[in-house]
Amino acid sequence: MSETVIPSPAALARTAPIFDRLRHVIPEFEWPAFASDIDAIVELKRHRNAVVLAHNYQTPEIFHGVADIVGDSLALAREATKVDAEVIVLAGVHFMAETAKLLNPAKTVLIPDLEAGCSLAASITAADIRLLRQRWPGVPVVTYVNTSAAVKAESDICCTSGNARKVIESLNVPRVIMLPDEYLAQNIARETGVEIVTWAGHCEVHERFTATDIRAFREQHPGIVVLAHPECPPEVVAEADFAGSTAAMAGYVGAKRPPRVVLVTECSMSDNVAVQYPEIDFVRPCNLCPHMKRITLAKIRRALETMRHQVTIDPDVAGPARRAVERMLEVQP
Repeated sequence: MSETVIPSPAALARTAPIFDRLRHVIPEFEWPAFASDIDAIVELKRHRNAVVLAHNYQTPEIFHGVADIVGDSLALAREATKVDAEVIVLAGVHFMAETAKLLNPAKTVLIPDLEAGCSLAASITAADIRLLRQRWPGVPVVTYVNTSAAVKAESDICCTSGNARKVIESLNVPRVIMLPDEYLAQNIARETGVEIVTWAGHCEVHERFTATDIRAFREQHPGIVVLAHPECPPEVVAEADFAGSTAAMAGYVGAKRPPRVVLVTECSMSDNVAVQYPEIDFVRPCNLCPHMKRITLAKIRRALETMRHQVTIDPDVAGPARRAVERMLEVQP
């Protein structure tokens, strides 16, 4: 089992190009704490024929330091189908690792910490969906990817925050059941005009933002551009200049280059985007996801050293769950 050690001069030299990209968001005095693990992970990936997939909410030393593929849930789901490596390490939360395994059943998928969960995934069960189908017979069930494989298996199609509108519109029906994020469903209902049966699940990061917070940002930072995640309450989205997935927010920053911006989402997102745009002033509302922060460089290294923890899915669940995810991926971006 690996321990944090003072990096060797060779490890510092090998990781120096990575630090050069990150010096805008990671102080130089902190880099030695990361260099040994990054250097070891790079070598372990070669040895294991492994890749690291990292969500946008991972910290910069993971996101820019060791990840091979980065993005939001939709991007990671799409890219997971193209991976040639034998081993996938998912630097994210458990439902993302399950999705990667669904799409790569023959590959080894590792989650560095089994306790990296999600308040949305924990808010609903497969039994809940079966009861909803009894109450709303014939109404299609659209399930957010922030759910367990067992819940996906009870669904007709999955969606992410990046493609939820397109998925809903692709069904061409007047009413859908959309689970479990109540606020995302409400925001999509307003955009599409489709009647959406919701579930009272919330993201423990995004539910804490308020419209008052947004107005305070504008008062304290005149001219600031506010970008909000659609998991935020509808009144927060209404106050924002733009609402979209983490990938859409990053795209907006790259295209518009606002002088000052606030990303109303998990706080590591701002750090990761700021690496690409050091000239932009990012105001950081630091709401942390405790589950994402369970993933560390040391745990990624340990996962590759020990090949733990391997994600497994019951075959009876995997088949229908995979179909729901694949149907989502068939919807044109």
